[in-house]
Amino acid sequence: MTKVAAIQMCSTRDLQHNLQRAEALLAEASGQGAQLAVLPENFAYYGCKELRQAACDEADATGPVRQFLSEQAKRHNMWIVGGTVPVAESGDERGYAACLVVDSEGEERAQYHKIHLFDVDVGDAHKHYRESDDYRPGIEPMVLDTPFGKLGLSVCYDLRFAEMYRELADRGAEIVVVPSAFTAVTGEAHWQLLLRARAVENQCFVIGANMGDRDHPKRPTWGGSVIVHPWGDVLAEMDGGEGVIFAELDLGEIQRLKKNMPIAQHRRL
Repeated sequence: MTKVAAIQMCSTRDLQHNLQRAEALLAEASGQGAQLAVLPENFAYYGCKELRQAACDEADATGPVRQFLSEQAKRHNMWIVGGTVPVAESGDERGYAACLVVDSEGEERAQYHKIHLFDVDVGDAHKHYRESDDYRPGIEPMVLDTPFGKLGLSVCYDLRFAEMYRELADRGAEIVVVPSAFTAVTGEAHWQLLLRARAVENQCFVIGANMGDRDHPKRPTWGGSVIVHPWGDVLAEMDGGEGVIFAELDLGEIQRLKKNMPIAQHRRL
């Protein structure tokens, strides 16, 4: 059994404030025995107006947020999925929205670049979202080996693209993480629906860690962080605001489910 935590935040434009809140919530997760904790998308640089500068600051492991994640993982002897952090690479002024995975010794074990960028018009106060103005898209899906099983990485808007999750499942993903900052409008309509669908379709556990500031005057986010069983059952969830939810995952349940319902063997298309 593996105890996992999904952390929900209401981040601001103040980097230090965000890191202080993340530190407190990670300590809460560790205090309850979590071996793996998932932070939401853009937990540190949410609403940052200088994303390209932030991406340059985080271009290597000496970046302030990357150091923070390493220190927290070592302090708590816990694996951390660091939501997303803007990370620059040569060849483009825009950086990647990088989902970093840090092991319990503070070493970065993976860096997934968000593939699907949220260039969408939404019926809220912000109205127009254009992630591609600040980020370039990633290319490669990613699954990595961990002490808890094979971990599939995805971020927010990726959730709407079922073919990506089928690819993660084909690569052996048993637990899939979805750090997010889903808008309140789209989140209320589709967030949990999509998370549960991805879990059922691919017979894997899904951890959705979301931003939860439903009262934000310009960019309200839905929250509703949730941990989903491969059968679609909700193991833990919360509404808006900040907090931590927990669940214990038994990967043996995946194998039992696949034996009784071998979906992968029945595919025809």
